[in-house]
Amino acid sequence: MTALERLTAELGPHVSVDPRHLAAVRADKSGWVAPGMPLAVVSAASVEQVQATLRIATEFRVPVVTRGAGTGLAGGACGTNGAIVLSVERMNRILSIQPEDELAVVEPGVLNGDLNTALSAHGLWFAPDPASRAFSTVGGNIATNAGGLLCAKYGVTREAVLALTVVLADGSLLETGHRTVKGVTGYDLTALLTGSEGTLGVIVQATVRARAITPGETVTIGATFPDVAQAAAASTLLTAARLRPAVMELIDPVALALIVAHLGPHLSQGVPAGGAFLLVQTDGPASRAEADQAVAVLRAAGGAVRVSTDAESADRLLAVRRAAHPALAAHGDVLIEDVCVPRSRLAEMFERIAEISARTGLPIPTVAHAGDGNLHPNFLIPFDPARGSAAPVVPEQVWAAAGELFRAALELGGTLTGEHGVGVLKRRWLAEELGDTGFDLQRRIKEVFDPLGILNPGTMFEPKARR
Repeated sequence: MTALERLTAELGPHVSVDPRHLAAVRADKSGWVAPGMPLAVVSAASVEQVQATLRIATEFRVPVVTRGAGTGLAGGACGTNGAIVLSVERMNRILSIQPEDELAVVEPGVLNGDLNTALSAHGLWFAPDPASRAFSTVGGNIATNAGGLLCAKYGVTREAVLALTVVLADGSLLETGHRTVKGVTGYDLTALLTGSEGTLGVIVQATVRARAITPGETVTIGATFPDVAQAAAASTLLTAARLRPAVMELIDPVALALIVAHLGPHLSQGVPAGGAFLLVQTDGPASRAEADQAVAVLRAAGGAVRVSTDAESADRLLAVRRAAHPALAAHGDVLIEDVCVPRSRLAEMFERIAEISARTGLPIPTVAHAGDGNLHPNFLIPFDPARGSAAPVVPEQVWAAAGELFRAALELGGTLTGEHGVGVLKRRWLAEELGDTGFDLQRRIKEVFDPLGILNPGTMFEPKARR
């Protein structure tokens, strides 16, 4: 009996070999498409079905790629040739909300936005807020340790995960973490599994921290600067002033010009296309006082400042930032990169990006979560009508320029990825950041959890020959 026959015998209608379904799970939002064709898609609806899938995969030595909503940006959940794609989208129940403990227990397929809707009825919210929060899953957020606009103040996903239930490669069940406020027993496997990108196990349940919705108005500030260096320096001054805005986003002149052209003069809220734009938002009981301080800092730094206190006008200012990807996508396929540097080195990183762009002739429109030093340099790949629905081919000169960006971030004390993960697309640079000892240790940790090398082979590390 083959692996596919066993899957079909045990899981029946949960197994699909429809060519359209198989083709759809070969790609994610990065635009990368895995070569070849997966063996099957298993749409699991229970922990037992996940366990059965992994037991069969172990028995037949078949690779397994775990997939949620497919919103990743690093190619880490794409169905590779001959692999079982294990979809957990149907495991989408909110199992419990415990307001008195400020936590929720959820299955991995719950959408981030749906969890927040359910929590809001209890005066609570889930802090991780990737741009894809309306359609990305909590399991995917945990697997990639996702960030977002609010993480400088409220933390990335790891800070919101208390406990996990995980199915290991052989189908056995592992429970990690705790539901208490404190707990330091043993190694922190919950933190290790958060951000492991499906290479150590399959998350089937998560206990996550919820936060109280605090009273107070939200104040939104838009500041325009002549150039990005001045805007980046202003963001550093806000941090140095010990201000911690909920949102602090920076758009460089290249990206801003495309956004303003895309939105038009009315929707771009009068933001001029010739400079850099810094968006700041304060919240909570002290929001007005913090906003007043921020405005003073930004004006002293040379910014033209606009303040909004009503939700409608604030949303319009935020829409300028949210329009970044649609504006870029109107001009070609977009390779979204993701480096992070110390906040004090943000201006230097923008200078390095501008230098690489000028030398290579490649425009690199960049937006940044300035509050935590996380930059998203973007490369535009012109549309090629001849390729039809096939994945865009990233030119080697783009990868070479991206490699320069990654090394520049490392030289400035930063990291290859602040929130998207390594996936497939960044694995060739991973050893440069980790060093030989760290890289070897991480490979050995992977082997402890997955001795046969069947879990997401090729994600983070080059796949080894399976035993």
